Amino acid sequence: MSAHPLLRDVLDSAQLVHGRAALDDAIARMGQRIDESLNGESAVFLSVMQGGLMFAGQLALAIKTDLLFDYIHATRYRGELTGGELHWIKKPDVALAGRIVILADDILDEGYTLRAIRNYCLERGAKHVLIAVLCRKDHDRTAAGIHADFCGVDVPDKYVFGFGMDFHGQGRNLPGIYALED
Repeated sequence: MSAHPLLRDVLDSAQLVHGRAALDDAIARMGQRIDESLNGESAVFLSVMQGGLMFAGQLALAIKTDLLFDYIHATRYRGELTGGELHWIKKPDVALAGRIVILADDILDEGYTLRAIRNYCLERGAKHVLIAVLCRKDHDRTAAGIHADFCGVDVPDKYVFGFGMDFHGQGRNLPGIYALED
């Protein structure tokens, strides 16, 4: 079994897709659009861990409407590059019944995990689930029945990392989004 490559070995050749200023602007616009959508009604704000942490914190600060915070953690990746069976790590403690729920996640790629999380919230009685993602991958492989209500930026159909997304567990704290070159 070979060790995973190190971030430092790929970062110099990776393409900066979106820098910090562009991400800050996109998140500010998303916050305004979410406020307009909520129309003054408070919501449950669920950070989708781990990738959504950086984005969710920034987005929450851009939303002026009152929010009740919790988080949710389910994964199909468990440190791998391809997804497998869904594994629940943490379900929210706050009641979702009758509430608007905002799911804040790093990326909408194929969307299987995000769809399962959205369905979980609806099964718990959420009256509406809004999905806010920092980025949406540009391809046609997204699972049926899932879309982002709010999206900050689009990214190419490549392996992307930074601003919450990892490269073999590394680079989540990079201030921009990078793509590996083919």
